[in-house]
Amino acid sequence: MNYAIIGTGAIGGFYGGMLAKSGKEVHFLFHSDYEQALGNGLQVDSVSGDFCIRPVKAYKSTADMPPCDLILVCLKTINNRLLADMLRPILKPDSTVVLVQNGLDIERQAAEVLPASVGVAGGMAFICSNKIGPAHIRHLDYGRLTVGAYRGGSQALEQLCSDLHAAGVEALLAPDLHEARWKKLVWNIPYNGMTVILDSTTEQLMRQADSRALIYDIMLEVLRGAEADGVHIPTAFADEMMRSTDQMRPYKPSMRLDFDHHRPMEIEAIYSNPLAAARSHGVDLPKIAVMEQQLKYIQQTYLP
Repeated sequence: MNYAIIGTGAIGGFYGGMLAKSGKEVHFLFHSDYEQALGNGLQVDSVSGDFCIRPVKAYKSTADMPPCDLILVCLKTINNRLLADMLRPILKPDSTVVLVQNGLDIERQAAEVLPASVGVAGGMAFICSNKIGPAHIRHLDYGRLTVGAYRGGSQALEQLCSDLHAAGVEALLAPDLHEARWKKLVWNIPYNGMTVILDSTTEQLMRQADSRALIYDIMLEVLRGAEADGVHIPTAFADEMMRSTDQMRPYKPSMRLDFDHHRPMEIEAIYSNPLAAARSHGVDLPKIAVMEQQLKYIQQTYLP
């Protein structure tokens, strides 16, 4: 099975790099750092050991890439409007597209614009990883990837998990994608937004009693939203997320990095979609709604 990585940043660069390092055929789509990747390869500085993929199968357009069996989409969700045209050149009739992205309800939107024979799945990365330079990734902590089928593609997902395990990456097959998406939001909703709103890192939020209490309250609100949407997540899961973050190295999540680099933030996928899902069942999530409003103000006021 061959792979395509669409978006060779912090996430795609790490998972694709690990697969390529283990000997898998991996084709990487680059953007502004295409020339750097072509000349110097893909550098991954990892807590598990540094490595460089050189030469790397690098491309600056999907029109130049071969058709691939499994396609990991690691772009921000704000670019998903481009997926149909971007993926068309590399799709086989039985390809599987895995959206390794944040948020809720993104697989449905992708399935609407991709051919019916193509499998669609979601991927939830629990990882601390940043892009620190052209074709240069720094993996700081964790690394688990959970994948779940939305439409077809189950066999390809099993092979992906097997290949990732062989490459040294923890990979899990989620029996319920919708549940896995809500579980990821238990961490993503409080930490992504609060690091922007309070100009902080995860470590700073967890060190201060008031912000720590607020983070936990927001997590519990996510659990209420999930329950309304048919997904029961026990309170113990929020406790586990708090403990995991306590052990995490100081970290700026993707939304904070987007803000710092003057890029649009993924407000719709991470905040608006879960709020809409809960409201469709008659449940309001007031703290998360305030975060959505604050982030929209920050984006409209400070970002291009």
